[in-house]
Amino acid sequence: MNEEIITRLWLEHFQKAPQSVERCTVGQGNYVYIVKCAGEKYVLRCSMEQGAYEPAIYWLERLAPLEIPVPRVIAKGRSEGYEYLVLSYLEGKDIGLVYPQLTAEEKRTVAREVVAIQDRVAALELENLEPDWSWALFIRDMLERAGQRIAENGYYFEVEKVERLRTCAGQLKDYFARIKPVAYLDDISSKNLLIHNGRLSGIIDIDWMGTGDRLTFAALTNMALLDLGYATDYVEYILEELRADEEERRAFLFYTLLYCVDFMGERGMQFLDRRVEVNERIVDRLNGIYDRLWMEWDRVRGGNENGGKLL
Repeated sequence: MNEEIITRLWLEHFQKAPQSVERCTVGQGNYVYIVKCAGEKYVLRCSMEQGAYEPAIYWLERLAPLEIPVPRVIAKGRSEGYEYLVLSYLEGKDIGLVYPQLTAEEKRTVAREVVAIQDRVAALELENLEPDWSWALFIRDMLERAGQRIAENGYYFEVEKVERLRTCAGQLKDYFARIKPVAYLDDISSKNLLIHNGRLSGIIDIDWMGTGDRLTFAALTNMALLDLGYATDYVEYILEELRADEEERRAFLFYTLLYCVDFMGERGMQFLDRRVEVNERIVDRLNGIYDRLWMEWDRVRGGNENGGKLL
């Protein structure tokens, strides 16, 4: 994907050449650009996969009436072998980029707004739910994916860390069995949640919707902040807004471990023309996070040490 293709695409639909095209550093599964045209900014997403943006368009249209700050779809189609999606530009930066500058009160406010948005998303009626849907199956699939990726990427990490979590999952099987298929935004962690002047200004990259336990979005945020070396007080504010009880906080800790091995599995993977960085420093950091989380799990898991594997 190059600037010449983007210019031709832009001329085809807007009859004006872009003033500037800047590729974003984010976007593993597609190419993402900020395009400036006639004084306005837009987001252009491109993918070689046919129908790549159908889920994103579907969810953006369903979320719009809920007064959630998501982008508007400006244009969509296929050109020169690429699926493309043009979206309105939302001011702000990923929360992970501005997190150290946020005050405690700003973090509390963002946490409150995020949980209020999740409450509105939870009211969505889910369509085309798999007849055999279960939360336990989601957990099993996540663990299998992490173990497979760790093995395929060259064993930078120990697959045994994933196997440990299968037993942990068994200790939570009664909790998992009570989880209902409720919609939630599952990929708003250190990214995709935009902050402008200390306030939540937008939510982007909604390519799918989580279905199940929304505590996982808090756990993903927790893991992302730990990976960045940041304090996790914002996550505590989220848990307070969710009114998480002791059992839910135990599940939250398990989910953080789950995302830890998921992060491990991504290291060394190739996405388009970019490879997820992996080196000794990163390996040591993620192993250290896992070990600290595991010590905490060992402390809070309770007496069910022989719960067996989940599936």
